[in-house]
Amino acid sequence: MNFDVIVIGSGPGGYVAAIRASQLGLKTAVVEKAEVGGVCLNWGCIPTKALLKSAQVFNYLKHAAAYGVMVEGSVKADFEGMVRRSRETAEAMSKGIHFLFNKNKITVIQGYGSVKPGKKVHVLDNEGNITEYSADHIILATGARSRELPSLKQDGKKIIGYREAMTLPAQPASMVVVGSGAIGSEFAWFYQSIGTKVTLVEYLPNIVPLEDEEVSKQLERSFKKAGMKIMTAAEVTRCDTSGETCKVTVQTKKGDETVEADIVLSAVGIATNLEGLGLEECGILHEGGKVITDAWYRTNIEGYYAIGDIVRGPALAHVASHEGIICAEKIAGHDTEPLDYQNIPACTYTVPEIASVGLTEKAAREAGYDIRVGKFPFTASGKAKAAGSTDGFIKVIFDAKYGEWLGAHMIGDNVTEMIAEAVVARKLETTGTEIIRAVHPHPTMSEAVMEAVAAAYGEVIHL
Repeated sequence: MNFDVIVIGSGPGGYVAAIRASQLGLKTAVVEKAEVGGVCLNWGCIPTKALLKSAQVFNYLKHAAAYGVMVEGSVKADFEGMVRRSRETAEAMSKGIHFLFNKNKITVIQGYGSVKPGKKVHVLDNEGNITEYSADHIILATGARSRELPSLKQDGKKIIGYREAMTLPAQPASMVVVGSGAIGSEFAWFYQSIGTKVTLVEYLPNIVPLEDEEVSKQLERSFKKAGMKIMTAAEVTRCDTSGETCKVTVQTKKGDETVEADIVLSAVGIATNLEGLGLEECGILHEGGKVITDAWYRTNIEGYYAIGDIVRGPALAHVASHEGIICAEKIAGHDTEPLDYQNIPACTYTVPEIASVGLTEKAAREAGYDIRVGKFPFTASGKAKAAGSTDGFIKVIFDAKYGEWLGAHMIGDNVTEMIAEAVVARKLETTGTEIIRAVHPHPTMSEAVMEAVAAAYGEVIHL
């Protein structure tokens, strides 16, 4: 069977590319070996946020008295109920993708897809049968999986990855989380907040190491206040799972320390899914686990494209989706502009949340900018005070010479909903003065953005 476009993988890059291609009049098919929606929808972004919301509700109830609400009896975390709700949320969203595929007349081909020369796709189904399809354009969107460390081989029971962390049969009494990026930090907060004793181990000097250093330090304070043990500049060198518990050897500046826990969660990044894809047979170039493409995601072989986690750039769902749209529009002959990878927001859904875009203060200084830095703490925000969520701040960085908004770094309640202001402003080349003059509603958390910008320009009112 012949198509205009075949997409291999139905994650946030693949399914968006397929829908956009179909909208543009291209006969489109999607090949998927597992659940429609990919890892993000089924085992990542969506179900983890459902778990985090359940934990947040649990914590609200535990501290209800602080809001003048009396809860009779003890409040308990129903771990199985939380997991069940998370899975139901993911399943509902996956059905939503099926609906969108049907609405846009996209053919779904179930099985393991691989590319062949001559713009062919072979699909291996569960019965071992191979069916050949052809297309004028083939988009690879196969995503990534949990990366394993040699010293921390996952067995799915005691040493687990993010998938198992979402569906454990019972809540562990203790857990070691290795890696403090978004995945590690989110799971560390979830389990700590529902009563698991968590130790978070990070190889680099700060947790959430890609964030501005002040943000990292604030999250560490918040985590420690919640009772979590933090070990930075630390490396797991061994994990003994022979007994009832895991004995984790952590190498620190002070020497080796053994941490005992029921479960070890390895959250040390991702590995791309390139194996068995047929890249070598087709002559498609790749390096360091990434397919090499141009700005419109064309590989070196005409008619073959790649998007998402398997190409260079941040491994984020919203990045993959935009790459998919750009790729589909270019295939359809539209005049589209390349994605600006310097203006990509990053979000971490811990409590407090983290959101950022652009340069950190350190990176801006190292790049040679003369900068203006403004910071507004949520302790000075009326809305944050009323909500009982005063941990965190908004930090903004501007080029002192031209007023360019170089970076925004936020930590606090609901900041993942606020970062888009900075993204749009940077896209429109908005200056700090224009942000100050734009009226922000009161009382809101978002007015802290205006206050932080005003602080950078020496015009802050509420500090």
